[in-house]
Amino acid sequence: MDLATLKALKPAEYSQAADGYRSTSDIAGEAKDRIENQIAAAMRNALKGDAADAALGQLTELGKNFHYIQVECGLVAAALEAFSYEMEAAKRKLDTALADARSANLTVNADGSVTYPPGGQKGEDGKIPEGGTAGGFLDPTAAAIGRSAANFDPNPHHRAAQDCADLIAAALQEATEADTKWAPKLRALKADDDLTVSDSDWADASSDGKGVQSAGKEYLDSLPQPPKDNDPKANAQWWKSLDAEQQAAWISMRPDTVGALDGVPAVARDEANRMVLAEAHGVAQGVYDDWLKKHPEPKRFEKYIDPYTGAVMNFHVETQEWKRWEEERKKAEKPLDGMNDIQKRFDATGIKDLPEAYLLGFSTEGDGKAILANGNPDTADHQAVYVPGTTSDLANFGGGIDRMVNVWRVAHGNAGGDSVSTITWLGYDAPDSVLKDAPYEHYAYDGAPAFRNFLDGLDQSHSGGSEAHRTVIAHSYGTTLVGAAVQTGQLSANDIILAGSPGVKVSNAEEMDVPKGHVWNEDADWDPVPSLGRLGHGGDHGGRDFVIPSDPEFGANQMVTDTSGHGGYWNPGSDSLLNQALVVVGKGDDVVLKPTHDGPPVYLR
Repeated sequence: MDLATLKALKPAEYSQAADGYRSTSDIAGEAKDRIENQIAAAMRNALKGDAADAALGQLTELGKNFHYIQVECGLVAAALEAFSYEMEAAKRKLDTALADARSANLTVNADGSVTYPPGGQKGEDGKIPEGGTAGGFLDPTAAAIGRSAANFDPNPHHRAAQDCADLIAAALQEATEADTKWAPKLRALKADDDLTVSDSDWADASSDGKGVQSAGKEYLDSLPQPPKDNDPKANAQWWKSLDAEQQAAWISMRPDTVGALDGVPAVARDEANRMVLAEAHGVAQGVYDDWLKKHPEPKRFEKYIDPYTGAVMNFHVETQEWKRWEEERKKAEKPLDGMNDIQKRFDATGIKDLPEAYLLGFSTEGDGKAILANGNPDTADHQAVYVPGTTSDLANFGGGIDRMVNVWRVAHGNAGGDSVSTITWLGYDAPDSVLKDAPYEHYAYDGAPAFRNFLDGLDQSHSGGSEAHRTVIAHSYGTTLVGAAVQTGQLSANDIILAGSPGVKVSNAEEMDVPKGHVWNEDADWDPVPSLGRLGHGGDHGGRDFVIPSDPEFGANQMVTDTSGHGGYWNPGSDSLLNQALVVVGKGDDVVLKPTHDGPPVYLR
């Protein structure tokens, strides 16, 4: 970039352009939310048939377009702000050099060199030292030599001219580097000329985001930084301290950071995590599609040949080659499973009054993590947070979503007009195997701090007139994590429901950080986990070892459980589900408890 161009440049104009793109991003985001959470939701709840399905399909595509516009325009805005920031720094440096030159009566030439007049004391020849022209040096060694030569010059204007020339050269170099860096980044932020937002578009958006993030590091570093220890209170204060432009920049350039911060409002976390999800899905779909291209499906069926007679039978069986291919295909597709389940939940908003979903956490690292809420927890009167157990990962996250949808429906129906938010929290690395991993306690203790932080974050982000009533619901090894969280810190909850618990590391309900009488337990017939798990995760009580929540001496309210097996506690229409929902909405007095001996069921009221 030459001197004339930088002199004429107005970095503020790029910031103003960023404002326009940011406004477009906001408008697109509002349109997406209106389509998904209002228009499409109302149609799902009221209309049926092929015509309705076709209309919903078109609305879904329109929503995807608005989401893509929201993300890409947000990236353009962030890129323009970063470019403006860097050019503003170069322009300030140039303006300083030009002002210094004017005050020293120096002349700045078109090429950036600086001419200085004669000056200083007369020499032995009786003449005043001549003037000259100083060119700017960028190389540190050359610049040092240039300054040294200027210092030895009897003309005092020489050093001033050299300093101005060096500053001008540095400003022009910074401006040139910024222009060279950002021009291709901005050109890359261009969508295909069609109305279909494909997975490859989102994969490109992911690449675009990484490019803007890398190029804009200097700009992002200039903004207030999030706390390093993920303290929910500090996170909330940091977010509130940002203006709208800074919040938008963080979401666009570091959605993974914003989406993972406990204490940040649910709306902001949801926006950030949906970006991460869409881009991760696009990348994963591309990987899966490539696998399919490289591994074409073999012949699936062949006629059965009797292994004893060699006779060809008149029926078909699957080939061994196809079975091996199908097994590998499922492995290749597995990263998409949980992401597809999350999208299915988004698309279910409105069905039987199901509220909008909020994606409060998402990561594909390791086995994957995800946190999803039915209804906005920041405005809810009642919150329920569910912790799944062994074998839980992103690929099977859909099961946890379904369980909390079931709880929401029954809780909503018994809430008496209060608002309810139910949350599936897979924010830890759960044991992969019942036999190999679940006996170990480190999964629980490793995940406990993250769980406590999440609950504390809900306290910080809640915007209702009063504190929310919060119930922790845990299943299987998830109950062990809750116990570990209680044992090693303070749990922010009003009620705790334990289902199919192998033990919670502590031996008494009074140790569970909730008021007396607010620990609830469900132990179904034919659920082997409580009996088997007590040897690894039971607590010690009054000289008895391996006490679990199902034991009378633990002191939990033993709820009537009419389901069987380890996974049926959330079956629709069951008393097991109803009892949980009643606790969630603060109606524990209506819960039916198991008889203490052989008497009838017990009510607390």
